[in-house]
Amino acid sequence: MTYPLATSSWGDEEIAAIQSVISAGMYTMGDSVSRFEKDFAEYIGSRYAVMVSSGSTANLLMTAALFFRKRGSLRQGDEIIVPAVSWPTTYYPLSQYGLNLKFVDIDAKTLNYDLDSLGKAIGPSTKAIMAVNLLGNPNDFGTINKLIAGKDIVLIEDNCESLGALYDGRQAGTFGIMGTFSTFFSHHMATMEGGVIVTDDEELYHILLCIRAHGWTRNLPKHNLVTGVKSDDPFEESFKFVLPGYNARPIEMEGAVGVEQLKKLDGFLAHRRGNAAAFRELMGGHPLVEIQQEIGTSSWFGFAMTLKDSSPLTRGAFAKILLEKGIECRPVVAGNFTKNPVIKYLPHEIYGELKNAERLDSRSLFVGNHQYDITEQIRYLRAVLDSI
Repeated sequence: MTYPLATSSWGDEEIAAIQSVISAGMYTMGDSVSRFEKDFAEYIGSRYAVMVSSGSTANLLMTAALFFRKRGSLRQGDEIIVPAVSWPTTYYPLSQYGLNLKFVDIDAKTLNYDLDSLGKAIGPSTKAIMAVNLLGNPNDFGTINKLIAGKDIVLIEDNCESLGALYDGRQAGTFGIMGTFSTFFSHHMATMEGGVIVTDDEELYHILLCIRAHGWTRNLPKHNLVTGVKSDDPFEESFKFVLPGYNARPIEMEGAVGVEQLKKLDGFLAHRRGNAAAFRELMGGHPLVEIQQEIGTSSWFGFAMTLKDSSPLTRGAFAKILLEKGIECRPVVAGNFTKNPVIKYLPHEIYGELKNAERLDSRSLFVGNHQYDITEQIRYLRAVLDSI
C-alpha cells in the first residue's frame, strides 16, 4: 500500500521492554501492568486506571461495574441511549447485561451525537447514556452535561478511538463516571492487544479490580468498598469469590510496552494533528467529498470522507478506486449499526429517523492517520481524487 491504514508505532524501546519481561520469567499481570496503570491515570488525569485485555473487555467490565454498585446500580430493562454509529462491542455488553438500547442519530458533520436528537430522546425511562467519541473526535460534553443536569442519568464513555482528544482542555474519557480506551495495534498507542478503564470513583475502581480477575478478592486492598475489610489469611482471600467476574487480565508484556508507548504519546499526537492540518487544507472544500468537523481538539484516529450528494460515485466505486491506487480504506466504524443482522438479538428501539447514520453507511469511508508525517500520502490522496 502506498498509503496504509495503520503501521507499527514500536521501536527498540518496546522490544527491550518485552525482553525484560521474558528475562524476568513472570508473564502474567504484575509490576509492569501496575506501573502502566499509574502512569496512564496520571496522563489522563483520573484517580484510577485499570488495564484489561482489550478495549472490548474494557466496555464489558465498565458495563458490569454499574450493576454491582451498592447505590445507584443499573438493572436489567433499564434504558441506555447509544449512538447509531459505533463498533459492535460498544453495544454487546450493554445488551448482555439486559439493558434496552435506544439508538439515536449522529450529526452529519461531526459524526458524534446529533445533539437535538439526543436531547429529545432523553425520557423518564433513560438511566444511562453511552457517549462514543468517534475517530478521535470528542463529543460536545458541555451540551451533553446540560441535557442531563438534574436527572438521574449515568454518563459513560467509549473513548477507544480517541485517546488524547481534548474537550475544553480536558481529556476525553474522563467526562463520564467511567471511560474506556483501547491500545490495539492500529490505535494511538499500541500494546499488541489491550484496553484501559479510568474512573474517579473508588467503589467502581474496586469493583473493576475484582471482576477483572474472576470476581475474587485477591487483588482488592485490605480496606475496600466491595467486601469491607479483608481477612489477614492470604490462603482464604486468594480464593474467595464475591462477584461474577471474568478473566480479563492483560499480560505483563503489554504493561511493559504500554509504559514505553506512553512516553511517546505526545509526539504521536503532535504528528497526527499536523497530518490533520494538512488533510483539512488539501481536502476541505473538495467537490467530491465532505470531511469530518472537529469538536474541541481531536486526536484524529483517521480521516473520514463522505461523498457529497452531487458526487456521481457510489461508495463501492470510490473504495475500489482508492484501493487500486494503493490507498487503504474501510467503512466508518460499523456504519449504521442497526442494519446489521445481529440487531435482532439486542433489546432495542430506534429513536426517530437515523438519516445521517444511513447516509454515512452508504456514502462514507475513512483513510488512515499515523504517528509520523504523512503529508506526501495526503497529497497523493488529493491527486487521486482530482483525477476521478
